[in-house]
Amino acid sequence: MIAPVENKGPKNVLGETLQPCCVALNTGWFRNGSCETDANDGGRHVVCARMTDEFLAFSQAMGNDLSTPMPEYKFPGLKEGDCWCLCAARWQEAFEAGIAPQVNLAACEQSALAIIDLEDLKSHAWSGE
Repeated sequence: MIAPVENKGPKNVLGETLQPCCVALNTGWFRNGSCETDANDGGRHVVCARMTDEFLAFSQAMGNDLSTPMPEYKFPGLKEGDCWCLCAARWQEAFEAGIAPQVNLAACEQSALAIIDLEDLKSHAWSGE
C-alpha cells in the first residue's frame, strides 16, 4: 500500500494548506500575495486582514502608515476593503483596542497562533471573497 503524500508547505491557522491572501496587491513578506513567512520576517506578516478606515488610522497612529503610497517601494497605499498581510502583533494590538479588522482564516499563516488566540481570529473571520 502506498502512503498518501503529505503537503509540507505552509499551513494556515486551521491546520490546512495556506491559501493566498491577495493577488491584486503584492502583499506578504515575500510580496507574492501570500502571508507566508520565514526566520527573516521579524514582524511576522502572517495575518490576512481586510482593511478598514478605522484600522488604517490606528496603524498610522501606532507608527505604521499603510495608507500613504510609497512608489519607491512599489507600495500603492491601502484603502478600506483592501486585503493585506498584517503583523500578528499589530493585529493583536488592534484587537485589544477593539478595532481589529476582519481576517481570512484560510490565508492566515499558522505561526500567528503564537501571538493571537484562534478564537479571537475566528471572532473576526471573513471568507476572503
